Amino acid sequence: MIYETFGGPEALELREVPEPHAGPGEVRVRVTAAGLNPMDWAIAARPELAARFGIAVPSGFGSDLAGVIDEAGDGVEGFAAGDRVHGTALGKAVADHVVIRPPADALWRTPEGVGDEVAATLGVAGLTAAAALAAIGPRAGDTVLIGGAAGGVGVFAVQLARLAGATVIGTASPGTFGFLRRLGAEPVAYGAGLAERVRALAPGGVTAATDLFGTETAEAALTLGVAPGRISTVAAGPNPPGGVQATGAYSAAADAMERITAAIAGGGLTVPIAATFPVEKIRDAVTLQAGRHVHGKVVVTF
Repeated sequence: MIYETFGGPEALELREVPEPHAGPGEVRVRVTAAGLNPMDWAIAARPELAARFGIAVPSGFGSDLAGVIDEAGDGVEGFAAGDRVHGTALGKAVADHVVIRPPADALWRTPEGVGDEVAATLGVAGLTAAAALAAIGPRAGDTVLIGGAAGGVGVFAVQLARLAGATVIGTASPGTFGFLRRLGAEPVAYGAGLAERVRALAPGGVTAATDLFGTETAEAALTLGVAPGRISTVAAGPNPPGGVQATGAYSAAADAMERITAAIAGGGLTVPIAATFPVEKIRDAVTLQAGRHVHGKVVVTF
C-alpha cells in the first residue's frame, strides 16, 4: 500500500512492487494481518505530523502487523524462519512482505492462543495503554478515570486497569456505554460538565486518571483533586496541563508486550475486533477508522 501525496483514503494505492528480501540482521515477515491505528491515517493526511516521524512521500502505510517469518538474514538472533510473529514497522506494515530489523523495529513472537488478527492490533495500542497506566500505577482500591475508553487504546487500558484491581470510569459517547460496561468500566459522557458527572459516579473520589484523546479528562481529574503525578496523557503533546505526565508507547516497559499477550492467551484480556477488511478494501477500512466511532480495532487481512 503506497501513497504519493498526503491526503485521505483516496490517496492510498495498492501496487505491485519488487519483492523485498531479508539482508544481514533482518527478517522478512509474510504478513497475514495489519491492525490500523488513528496515527496511520493522520500521518498519511498531515505532512507536518509525518515529518515528526521521519516519513516523506512516497511512503508505505500502516504500523502494526502479524504473520510468519519466511526469511532470516545472517546474524539474526532470537528469530528464525517459521516463527509466528507480530510487531511494528512504521510506514510499511500494509504489504504482503515486510522486512524488519529487530530490535530497531519492534518484533515479538506470537504465543499459542493468540490469533494473527488479534496480534496485529497490539503494537501501538497495547503498548500505549501499558505506558499510560504504568505512569499512574493503578492498583486495588483505586478509582481510575480513563478518557477515550472505547477507542483502540482505551479497550486495552480499561482491561489492564481492571486486571490491576482498580475500579474504572471511562469517558465515551452514549452509544458506546453498553460496550464499555461489557469491558468492565462504568461509562460517563465526555464534554462540558465532565467533572461533575464523574463526581456523581464516584462520590468517594477518583485517585488516578489517564487521558487517551486530548486534555479534557486530564483537566477534569485535576478539578477533582487528583494529584498531577497520578494523571497521564498520550495525545496532549509534550507539555500537558497542570504538570501531568506525558507518555506513549515508547515508554512501555520491556516486558509489557509479553504481559499483554499472556493475559490474552489466558483469557483475562479480550481484543474487540470491530471490523476486518481484505487489503483490496483498505480505503473502506481507513474511512471507518478515521470516523472515530468504531468500537474496538480495525484489521486488514491478506
